[in-house]
Amino acid sequence: MAIAVGIDLGTQSVKLVCYDFVNRRVAGSASASLDLRQDGEGVAEQHAEWWLDALREASRRVDPAVRERAAAIAVSGQQHGFVALDATDAVLAPVKLWCDTSTAVECEEIMLAFGGRKACIERAGNPIAPGYTASKLRWLKKARPHLYDRLDCILLPHDYLNLHLTGERCMEMGDASGTGFLDVRRRDWSRDMLRAIDADRDLSDCLPSLRIGNEAIGTLRTEVAEELGLPAGIPVGIGGGDNMMGAIGTGNVRPGKLTMSLGTSGTVYAYADRPVVDPEGNIAAFCSSTGGWLPLLCTMNCTVSTELMRSLLNADISAFEEQVAAAEPGAGGVITLPFFNGERTPDLPNAKGCIVGVDSRNARPENLLRSSVEGATFALKFGIDELAGLGVDVEEIVLTGGGARSAEWRQIVADICEAPVVVLRQDEGAAIGAALQAVQLIETGASIEELVDAHLEKDDGRSCEPRNAAVNTYRECYREYRRAVAALTAIYA
Repeated sequence: MAIAVGIDLGTQSVKLVCYDFVNRRVAGSASASLDLRQDGEGVAEQHAEWWLDALREASRRVDPAVRERAAAIAVSGQQHGFVALDATDAVLAPVKLWCDTSTAVECEEIMLAFGGRKACIERAGNPIAPGYTASKLRWLKKARPHLYDRLDCILLPHDYLNLHLTGERCMEMGDASGTGFLDVRRRDWSRDMLRAIDADRDLSDCLPSLRIGNEAIGTLRTEVAEELGLPAGIPVGIGGGDNMMGAIGTGNVRPGKLTMSLGTSGTVYAYADRPVVDPEGNIAAFCSSTGGWLPLLCTMNCTVSTELMRSLLNADISAFEEQVAAAEPGAGGVITLPFFNGERTPDLPNAKGCIVGVDSRNARPENLLRSSVEGATFALKFGIDELAGLGVDVEEIVLTGGGARSAEWRQIVADICEAPVVVLRQDEGAAIGAALQAVQLIETGASIEELVDAHLEKDDGRSCEPRNAAVNTYRECYREYRRAVAALTAIYA
């Protein structure tokens, strides 16, 4: 039994997957939960040491006999988080995460210094969105100047785990494109954007080397191997952001497929063999971790919406499924605008969640629960429509993330998005994508496309097709949702 290890550093947990790539099965997996510090001002932070503690805990929960057969590792990580290091690799401050919207002012300051939002898109490929790393960097200079003066290296969460595993500082193109200061067309740091962040300091001195394509960045350090129960000296791959690893883990490495991730955040993305830059800035012009590009839309409230509503109505998972199924498509006219944590798309960092269309006839638990699912899905349908307008074809949707476990939600996605929905038997998402990247370090002659074809399998029993009657209903519901979003934008923009 030969094992490839995929590590996924998420917002809520760290997961470790041990993939037996000879027999093509998951030989062991475990996760350990993470705390998240949030407040009413948009702050969302974690301590980097929590990630290391959770990684150790997840490792201990996997059979030692499986761990000791590991032959390679790769890491997936939540995007955008700002890990500030000093010259000794010590972390200077709590890590502001992708869902931190407290730096909206800094976003505007950076874009103004660069020449405006349009100039950012035209010259670097992306505007500076709330959540991107760039604004967190400027915030540190303003709010913690004594720490900023000691800043020696800028890393992202998955880069920090790579550093812990190997002692190497580096950054991968896909994850780097979510910083806001990578020119995604040229795949190089934007010196002009770095100057817009800080005109008084050459921030390029704090940036690690950029890597493109999967390669071993180093080997597992002996002391870390002992902590994790893994063999010392095995190669560690370049890894990538969770969306980039999720693309590999869902077979999204060629044009035509679209991945929809139903997690804490919601994402839709598709592989492209050319840079795809949205002149409106709704679609992020990211690079992939497989040598191409990964145009992507991210919402900050996906399962956030459904979990809040489940908690409010005291509905466990079983009751949630039953009540969502009991409501008709359109939830009796109830529309949820799921902007509970502010929102990135649309660009409303100060927005609040709203439920509209409630009256004395439809104010029922099943409608509120179904509406929370529909609202989160409508927000992602907008991304699919935007991608289509940029020439990105979608033949089928591959679902991943926690929400994909819901049969009702899978069918709602098919009906709203008017496309076949596919679920894979290997439903570990980003973790299995990282594991396949690790496999490539061992099977050096195999392309990532060949590995995806060989190791990923469709689950016919959980896949579904759109239903004509529901499709027609949802076309009108989506128009009403967009009208409601426009009204809310006028309040919170």
